[in-house]
Amino acid sequence: MFSNKEYVYEVYKAKSFSKAAEKLFITQPSLSLTIKKVETQIGSQLFDRSTTPIRLTDCGEEYIRCVEKIMDIENGFETYLSDLSDLKSGTLAIGASNFFASYILPPIITKFKSKYPRVAVNLIEANTVHLEKYLHAGELDLIIDNYPFNEAIYQKHFFYQEQMILAVPVKFHYNKNAKKYCLTTEDIVNNRHLHSSIPAVPLDKFEDAPFILLRFGNDTRTRADRIFEEHGIKPNIVLELDQLATAYHTACNGMGITLISDTLVKETLPDPRVVYYKIDSVHTVRNIYFYHKTSKYITRAMKEFLNSMQM
Repeated sequence: MFSNKEYVYEVYKAKSFSKAAEKLFITQPSLSLTIKKVETQIGSQLFDRSTTPIRLTDCGEEYIRCVEKIMDIENGFETYLSDLSDLKSGTLAIGASNFFASYILPPIITKFKSKYPRVAVNLIEANTVHLEKYLHAGELDLIIDNYPFNEAIYQKHFFYQEQMILAVPVKFHYNKNAKKYCLTTEDIVNNRHLHSSIPAVPLDKFEDAPFILLRFGNDTRTRADRIFEEHGIKPNIVLELDQLATAYHTACNGMGITLISDTLVKETLPDPRVVYYKIDSVHTVRNIYFYHKTSKYITRAMKEFLNSMQM
């Protein structure tokens, strides 16, 4: 009943028989007949064809869960075979958000490729929700993220620790009353904000200021909400975005204050249009990890890549 699982899985991903048929390079009637044969063999429908797009039935959802387990096993064996070739071939699929994909991973991937040029590295950019979905389905070997994934399902490898700070447009009048707490790009790059001697700014100095925050569900937004609650501040949110880098650039253009990571300041070009402030909260410190599925076979390519993790 799983001999045609690739056809069923493609329909599930495309949510359309016609789109799946195009990707499989077969006719739609042929694909429909194949799916029908699988359903007849099982004795239950896998897809609810009365909706647009089509949806999985309860039986279909269980079938897909089983298919993904089988795919995990098959991928594990394929990568095991590539290990036998001493990394003279093989693939490595890594997932990351836009920021990590743009600024953090390139030097690590370059270092890895210089040592193992025949291993094909595939970098997938997506948000945290999609990254976890791809990792769980076996479509990714590793992901890098600051979100605390379920450790019963995923194994984590510590990469580095970062600190959340405030980025405030220079033109804002709020800086006048917070002058003694102000930090420059050079201060952040030299980690002065991490020293206990450097005071944190009282957040009430920005109580009525416009804030740019990430949308709910993002780790940075969760931390921001906890920090504001901790300090008894109800922020004046003027804009919500999806990406940390976008929020930072918007702040640089003077729209509002935002919460960013010190990593972002260190990895991008200095911008004289903003200044920074240290925040007093346990929620400002977060760890960055590489994750892989605990049940997944750890290939040599994965091991060697993890060994390349140095900032």
